[in-house]
Amino acid sequence: MSEVLSGGGTVSDTPTSQLEAALGAHRSTMRVAATWFLAQTTLPRHQTVKLFGDDFSAHLGQLIPQIERLAEQRAKGDAQAMVALAGVGEARRRLGLAERPGLSGEVERVKRLARSVVALRDHYDALTGVRMCVACDQVIDEGDETLPYGRAGAVGDGGRVHGRCVNTSRHQPC
Repeated sequence: MSEVLSGGGTVSDTPTSQLEAALGAHRSTMRVAATWFLAQTTLPRHQTVKLFGDDFSAHLGQLIPQIERLAEQRAKGDAQAMVALAGVGEARRRLGLAERPGLSGEVERVKRLARSVVALRDHYDALTGVRMCVACDQVIDEGDETLPYGRAGAVGDGGRVHGRCVNTSRHQPC
């Protein structure tokens, strides 16, 4: 099966480095889309909710086996792997939920899927060692100037932000 990429090519005819870049952009886009959907304060149109739900479900369907493979490669009892697999279990449960009656009910179901997208993206990044800027959701490369993200009341490490993202709100482009 070959996935169609935004540039018109497919996964099967794309060199590995280009493939990784394209899929990385897709992953980041899905996390941003999920975060945007969760931040909505008014009810979107039903068709919008349906499209987001379909996209989130499809992304989770691709992400779950990747996380399971990454967790399998870790030592037995590895805390990050165990937490990631718990997130996979919750995502599977949410994928199994039937469409809800009414717009409000369906929005709540799709929000649960969006929460799973964000959580599994974070688990994937943790298992692969990728560090993401919590403001712009872009990869923090070796040598990038970064600062700690100091959320008030945050438990543990609040993450890192690019130096250029210090004065931006979460998930806004740099």
